[in-house]
Amino acid sequence: MKSLYAIAYGLLFFYARKGVKEMRLDKYLKVSRLIKRRTVANEACDAGRVLINDRPAKASANVKAGDIITIRFGNREVRVEVLDVQETVRKEEAGELFRYLT
Repeated sequence: MKSLYAIAYGLLFFYARKGVKEMRLDKYLKVSRLIKRRTVANEACDAGRVLINDRPAKASANVKAGDIITIRFGNREVRVEVLDVQETVRKEEAGELFRYLT
């Protein structure tokens, strides 16, 4: 049985994070349709072709509004600013989750 302290700490942690929307990088890339499949997003992260705020990122890294994501596709580079994080969006609304920078 959990102690009262552990339960209170868990609730405090839950409510403190409730206002901050975060999502795994690989899932965000798929939901935003920057990369078509989550497995491809994982492979791109493993190959070091995805950066968050100019730092190499693993697929499990958290993405939040305001982050800058850079994706290298061969000799082309795409930079976007994360505007919103949502679990699911319609295809037509996916472009509203980010803004192209270059």
